[in-house]
Amino acid sequence: MRILVTGGAGYIGSVLVPKLLERGHEVRVVDRMFWGLPHYAQLPGVELVNADVRRLPEGVFEGIDAVDHLAGFSNDPTAEFSPEANWQMNAVATDSIAELCRAAGVKRLVFGSSCSLYDGAAGSEELLDEAAAIAPLGAYATSKHYSEEALLRRSSSDFEPVILRQATVFGLSARMRLDLVVNAFVKDALVRQRLILHGGGRMWRPLIAVNDLAAAHAACLEAPSELVAGETFNAVGSNYQVRELAEVVANALIKLGKPVALEDGPLPKIVRNYRCSGEKLRKRLDLKLETTPAIAVNELVAQYGKTPIEQLGHPRYYNIAWMELLEQVRPAYQAMQNIFEPIEE
Repeated sequence: MRILVTGGAGYIGSVLVPKLLERGHEVRVVDRMFWGLPHYAQLPGVELVNADVRRLPEGVFEGIDAVDHLAGFSNDPTAEFSPEANWQMNAVATDSIAELCRAAGVKRLVFGSSCSLYDGAAGSEELLDEAAAIAPLGAYATSKHYSEEALLRRSSSDFEPVILRQATVFGLSARMRLDLVVNAFVKDALVRQRLILHGGGRMWRPLIAVNDLAAAHAACLEAPSELVAGETFNAVGSNYQVRELAEVVANALIKLGKPVALEDGPLPKIVRNYRCSGEKLRKRLDLKLETTPAIAVNELVAQYGKTPIEQLGHPRYYNIAWMELLEQVRPAYQAMQNIFEPIEE
C-alpha cells in the first residue's frame, strides 16, 4: 500500500514509518519537520511533504491507499499553551482530513487518539474497556474526543476510521521525548539522582511501548475491514502505578552503582488515576504488546547513561519547551523572511 502518515517525523511516527517500509509499504509523510528531517529521510519508498495539517497542499491524498493520522498537539501542557491552536490542529484538522480522505477515495484512516478520554474516571478501580463511559478533562482530551466523534460519524462502507486510544507511551525513538513518565523518570534519575512521586505515586496509568504502538498502527492499517472498520481500541500494553515505574528505574540505576531517591510530591493539576484494558486490540489482531517498562528502561539507560547532563535538558526532548522556544524565535524568523520579500512599487 501507499500510506500517508501525518506527524510521521514525531516520536511515534519515527518508529512507525520505518516499520511500514519494512513491511513493504510506500510512505508519504506530512509533517512540519519541527525537529529537522527524520532519520529515515533518505530511505527508498519515502516521500516527505513539509506541511501543516491545517493547510494541506492540494493533491497530497492522490495515490494514497490509507492514512495514519498522528499529527497534532500531543499532551496537556502543549494544548494548554495554545488552546486555540490545539483545537484547530487536533479537532478541526482531523475533521477536514476525514473529508479529504472521502473525496480522494481513501478508505482506511487510523487515528491516534488517547486514553486521556478516561480522565474523568480518576480514582476508579475498574478496568476500563472501550465501552466504559468517558469524561475528558482539559483541552487535549476534549479535542481528541471531538475527533473520534467526527470520524465515527462518517464511518461507512466507503470510509473506515479506526480509533486507537493510546496509553502513555515510553521507550526509545529517533525523535526522542523525555517528557513522558517512564522516559522522564530515567532522565531525572540520571540528572538528579531522585524521583518526585506526585501524590505518593499511587495513581494507576495505562502504558504502551512505542515499538508496540507502532506495530498496532501497522496492524490496523493492514487488517481486513471486518476486524477493524469503525472500531475503537484501547492501545494498552499494561497498567502500572507510578511508584512501580519509579522503582523499576531506581533499581536499574542501583545495579550500575547509581543510587536514586524516591520522594513524595504534591498532586498535579490534572490527576490521572485509572486502568484500561487492551484485550480487545490484542485478541482482534493477535498482537502481543509485550515490551515492558523494565526492558525499555534498560535500553534508555544504555542509550543515555553516559550523555552529558546538560544535553539531557535540551528543549528538543520536551514538547512544551520546544514549542515555547519556537514561539520566541518566530518573530525574528518572520522578520528575516520579510527582508527577502519583493517590494511592491
